Amino acid sequence: QLQASGGGLVQAGGSLRLSCAASGRAFTALRMGWFRQGPGKEREFVAAITWSGDSTYYATYYADSVKGRFTISRDNAKNTVYLQMNSLKPEDTAVYYCAATDPGTSWDPPKWSLYDYWGQGTQVTVSS
Repeated sequence: QLQASGGGLVQAGGSLRLSCAASGRAFTALRMGWFRQGPGKEREFVAAITWSGDSTYYATYYADSVKGRFTISRDNAKNTVYLQMNSLKPEDTAVYYCAATDPGTSWDPPKWSLYDYWGQGTQVTVSS
């Protein structure tokens, strides 16, 4: 189960941090992602993060539209993945969803159809 939170209303140029708490599965093995769906738009990839064995190495992936502004991270002790969003723009307005996929399955970070589990979404509104 995934529970997303942290959305809200912010002015352009502002920041928000989204959280996604996972329960019921071996969180450290999950590959996690954030997607968003704006008004009248299709769901689009935002960012993803994986974990590599026992090392502290994390691979991260970002959509071009958010590179340099958004940062995905994870805290395995809290079973939580975060999306720090800085320099927000009105076009970032959307419902943001966290998603997860089990290890060992085929995975391409931007492809939402390859994620097994989804949170309920949290609304982010950026005013100009």
